[in-house]
Amino acid sequence: MNEQLKNIIESLIFISVEPLSFEKIKNTLSEFSEEQIKKAIQDLRKNYKTSQKGIQIIQVGGGYLFSTKPQLDPWIRRLMQEEKKNKLSPAALETLSVVAYHQPTTLSEISALRGTDSAHSIKTLLKKKMVKIVGRKKAPGKPLIYRTTDKFLVYFGLNSIKDLPSSEELNQIIEEGKNEK
Repeated sequence: MNEQLKNIIESLIFISVEPLSFEKIKNTLSEFSEEQIKKAIQDLRKNYKTSQKGIQIIQVGGGYLFSTKPQLDPWIRRLMQEEKKNKLSPAALETLSVVAYHQPTTLSEISALRGTDSAHSIKTLLKKKMVKIVGRKKAPGKPLIYRTTDKFLVYFGLNSIKDLPSSEELNQIIEEGKNEK
């Protein structure tokens, strides 16, 4: 039972966005005694600290969370700098959502929907390989046509474009967000 308890606690800490307090752990695992939970956390922390793994469980902010070991900081900082470069600006995200929901689409259609020139955002999304050019529209000037890429799907954790939330789902999410404030 002790191994199972450690696995459960490890999973809870892993999925927690913020430090997971002992009280929350205890309330979640009401079938276990306080002593069993304390012992399991102590064992887990010791195992991670003495292991050759790159992560550890630390106590911070009134709870427990996973953290990388300090000696790995130089490589983590490098990755974080790289990740910063890959972040999308609000304008790029808005442009990307227009492409995703209205594809295939042209720059003028995107700009009309956004109410602003989207050329810079499209260039950024092309560089980041989030959108691609799939042809030209049979219209005056033969404008380029854009679609999202597989990299877009991976970035947002989608299996296919059909997995995007519907407009009804988006409205519900927005309403729930307003109610939480």
